[in-house]
Amino acid sequence: MKKPVNLLFPKSHEVIPANKNQIPISEIKLPDSQPRRYFDQEKLESLAKSIQEHGVLEPLLVRSSDDKHELIAGERRLRASQIAGLEEVPVIILDLDDSAATKVRLIENLQREDLNPLEETEGILELLSLQLKTDDSGVVKLLQRLEHEDKGRIANNVTGSEKHKIIEEVFNSTGRMSWKSFLRNRLPLLNLPPELLETLRGGKIEYTKAKEINKLKNEEARKELLEEAISNNLSLNRIKDKIKELSEVKETPSPLKEQIKTTFRRLNTSKALEDPKKKTKIEKLLLQLDKLLE
Repeated sequence: MKKPVNLLFPKSHEVIPANKNQIPISEIKLPDSQPRRYFDQEKLESLAKSIQEHGVLEPLLVRSSDDKHELIAGERRLRASQIAGLEEVPVIILDLDDSAATKVRLIENLQREDLNPLEETEGILELLSLQLKTDDSGVVKLLQRLEHEDKGRIANNVTGSEKHKIIEEVFNSTGRMSWKSFLRNRLPLLNLPPELLETLRGGKIEYTKAKEINKLKNEEARKELLEEAISNNLSLNRIKDKIKELSEVKETPSPLKEQIKTTFRRLNTSKALEDPKKKTKIEKLLLQLDKLLE
């Protein structure tokens, strides 16, 4: 059996680590784009206590950048080290270009257990964009075409191609989910309203609950339910019940509407339309009714 080709890191972008170094935290700068945006403060403080007791057990990954070092992976450890009062941290300096550094950064973050679903979705999408050399919309179209091919709706074009191999390699490298699950369950998250996206990114609510709350089309009602779900930690079933209650429109039956329905039912089956005189009167009445409705 052939050894799988490493599509994420071809030979031109090999990771070349130097020896482990201790460098001042002040010499480390964050990159312009980070796949991770939210950090749980309690977990950071817990890690900081561990670092105070045992030190930083896993070195940060950096690369040389002008007179400083740009962080590639380990922002959580860096933040916790700052809280712990450390002046220096252990690092491994890698020789990487911009593209390879971004890939390593994304992979490292995607392999963390505490990355929330929204950040994970954004990270995978960015990684796919880099590997396939297209933008986000191009990735989505490619995945949708792959799904249609998989279901036999259109002739194979992507299946078995180099692009398909790259897609499979990306999802195998993250070890999170299949491209099918990503397309059906994760990409829809990016279309959620701003308040739901912000809450998800902040790790305040599970994405299954956010998707359910999004079923409420009334913006005010949706925001109120979101606040209640967070403050009272509502279960998914309770949220579903709430949505059902809010979606039920209780309309008081109108006597006039019922009378109109009854009259037109009788008109459709009445022999009055066969009588020329009555038919003329009915036509005049309908004309008058039309004018009233203008």
